[in-house]
Amino acid sequence: MTDSILKMEDVSFSYHNLNGETTALQNLTFSVKRGEFLAIVGPSGCGKSTILSLLAGLLAPEEGGITFYGKDGKKPGIGYMLQHDHLFEWRSIWKNVTLGLEIQHRLTPENKRKVREMLQDYGLEGFVDKKPSELSGGMRQRAALIRTLALEPDILLLDEPFSALDYQTRLTVSADIARIIRSAQKTVILITHDLSEAVSLSDRVLVLTGRPAHVKAEFSIHLTLPDDSLLAARKAPEYTEYFNQIWEELSNENN
Repeated sequence: MTDSILKMEDVSFSYHNLNGETTALQNLTFSVKRGEFLAIVGPSGCGKSTILSLLAGLLAPEEGGITFYGKDGKKPGIGYMLQHDHLFEWRSIWKNVTLGLEIQHRLTPENKRKVREMLQDYGLEGFVDKKPSELSGGMRQRAALIRTLALEPDILLLDEPFSALDYQTRLTVSADIARIIRSAQKTVILITHDLSEAVSLSDRVLVLTGRPAHVKAEFSIHLTLPDDSLLAARKAPEYTEYFNQIWEELSNENN
């Protein structure tokens, strides 16, 4: 039995409009192991977000295929967290984090209990009756993550979920969310422009070429860590070497 949870094989995709065709991906191939935290980096506009849209089923490959390996042969559940939290201002935080369960008619006493536990674990238990505008950016992102995790997805797709935050908040929230995700033993695919984020959070980094994108390089990340904090990752002796190698690949691609 494969230990992969998904595989994209020779996937190509183009966008079409009245002015012609733009090829975003061409012969893109990679797989993700169950429980792995994969980061994908590449030049701006190379098609990184298109990959997540394909995995989420919002788009379909024009060529190639995507294979999922779920338990009992079922497709794994997928959660998609975007750059912006997309919380609804007219709903309380409780109503926002339980929205997916409500839509799927799964707002059972057991699921409510699990959501309350997450709210407590992530420091939001005192804000359940607040509106999104009353929360900081970091708290809103935690609420968005709870909304996603409440549906118990097997795979989390993260499309630059920290980029709208200021730098200090971004460091704190990305570390917290990475810890939360790892404790939940989820498979993660993170799209990011932040190489520090990619190296410090992930188990493996894929570097894409410019459009049309395919995999140019791959780095398995192994950091010597005294603990699992983000600060420890960025101080690891291997950190700078990984960062420089990935930066060189991207720099060569942009030249």
